[in-house]
Amino acid sequence: MNPTDIRNPDYFHKVVDCQWACPAHTPVPEYIRLIAAGRYDDAYMINWRSNVFPGILGRVCDRPCEPACRRGRVEAEPVAICRLKRVAADYKGDIKARLPLPASTKNGKRVACIGGGPASLTVARDLLPLGYEVVIYDGASKAGGMVRSQIPKFRLPETVLDEEVDYILEMGATRRLDTWVNSLRNIVTEGYDAVFVGTGAPRGREADIPGRQEAGKHIHIGIDWLSSVAFGHVDKIAPRVIVLGGGNTAMDCCRTSKRLGGTDVKVVVRSGFEEMKASPWEREDAMHEGIEIHNFLVPKEFKHDNGRLTGVLFEKVKAEYDAKGRRNLVPTGEADLLMECDEVLVAIGQENAFPWIERDLGIEFDKWDMPVLNPATLQSTLPRVFFGGDAALGPKNIITAVAQAHEAAISIDLFCQGKDLKQRPAPHTNLASQKMGIHEWSYGNNVTLDHRHKVPTLDLQKSLANLRNEFELGYDIKLAFAEAERCLNCDVQTVFTTKLCIECDACTDICPMDCITFTGNGEAADLRSRLKAPATNLGQDIYVSDTLQTGRVAVKDEDVCLHCGLCAERCPTGAWDMQKFFIETSQAGQQP
Repeated sequence: MNPTDIRNPDYFHKVVDCQWACPAHTPVPEYIRLIAAGRYDDAYMINWRSNVFPGILGRVCDRPCEPACRRGRVEAEPVAICRLKRVAADYKGDIKARLPLPASTKNGKRVACIGGGPASLTVARDLLPLGYEVVIYDGASKAGGMVRSQIPKFRLPETVLDEEVDYILEMGATRRLDTWVNSLRNIVTEGYDAVFVGTGAPRGREADIPGRQEAGKHIHIGIDWLSSVAFGHVDKIAPRVIVLGGGNTAMDCCRTSKRLGGTDVKVVVRSGFEEMKASPWEREDAMHEGIEIHNFLVPKEFKHDNGRLTGVLFEKVKAEYDAKGRRNLVPTGEADLLMECDEVLVAIGQENAFPWIERDLGIEFDKWDMPVLNPATLQSTLPRVFFGGDAALGPKNIITAVAQAHEAAISIDLFCQGKDLKQRPAPHTNLASQKMGIHEWSYGNNVTLDHRHKVPTLDLQKSLANLRNEFELGYDIKLAFAEAERCLNCDVQTVFTTKLCIECDACTDICPMDCITFTGNGEAADLRSRLKAPATNLGQDIYVSDTLQTGRVAVKDEDVCLHCGLCAERCPTGAWDMQKFFIETSQAGQQP
């Protein structure tokens, strides 16, 4: 193998597994160390730069960072990264003085953002300081989009949402709220230099089975029903409720039903429990509140008595897999199951809807009625129109919407300057030694077994009594510090200097994970198999040095390294050093 090129920013970035997995690439270990030091304002601002909504995401993020966490390779559970993000938001002071001010000089360019959700707000946040006039259109009276209308208040208090939305609006965004856009042509002809579409995936999928029309008064599309609850149009539900679907929207529907009068609330899913799309913690919270989850049942018919819903008939299915591992749900042959109920909430998926985009504008759509985009730039086939969030590449989550919006903002800025959209600005990186003495480092490097600390929650009776009572209470300072200490500082990298190595092999003796090996070079598969502990995770690179005096190379498996620094402490020549790697992904306004 060729020697590892650590000048490539992606190499060490990928080793910081949590940051690499985060769509917005938030510097997770950096802000966790700041929390441990009690520097909550600084921790918040690091989050605010990349993920824009720390208080919101600290409560409702899908947490793609946590399955990637290195602590999960040492113990059963990863660091509570998401809940530590909330700590930064909960304990920060007044950070308004650290936010960008409205641009004192405009650059003469106007950008329309259609939709007031996280994607449009992120685009506005990135472009406003650069002097753009940004106009946000939304049909609601308050910005926030589907974060405001779909996420229940017991998960996300309105005060938190308002605070972080207002940070952006107060940077000088022009608001055209209570304005429903029903024609993209009308927007385009207003003379905007660029248009960003961030309208989400606003249409819930139907359960088109017998009885749907007849019992329609008692059957509701989940996302529409949640919106009605959020805006105060619905404040109660019948006692017996069935929720169809296994995603996070279904979990929000069933838990909201419990707070609005549902006493017998069931979730029914086509798939198995482990295949449900809902996050594991969402399922746990639902079951904690006494909600039953039934799996491998497919709805066949809504039963009714002259329009009054009486129940849902289900067919029992099982999963079978073909030779390629593809799953098929097939009937078991058992008798159908009738579940009695008074109301049904249908939460079986969301779809994009673009009836307001005229098809003769020059924007191409694919066979799924999704806009044809350049995935790197998010530019449509009508050059000045860009997409982001769920409206771009289909329903995902808030943090993905933010990440896409950062990229779209870069594209809009380049487009408005007449520059090549493919010439993206490079990230900012830094690599600095943490050595303070022969055996001292500027970061805590003790590795101990310490189970994840449970987030305190409100008493269940109190939580169910009021839709606005926040269920999770968050960490207090003591618990936050204890959880922050579980972080393994994956961004403090082991850096090897070949010319200093005397090949004493002391580092291999002391390494607790047997992840360092001195051996002859070879092809990747061969070299991986000859390490002291074979490097089986092909998704993580191995670090290969230049050729040493004996003809061997030093090889380290990045997958299992704990970044404890014992190799650097033991090394008599300083060939191994612990160097903190910091990377900030690029945003609009930075030079390529």
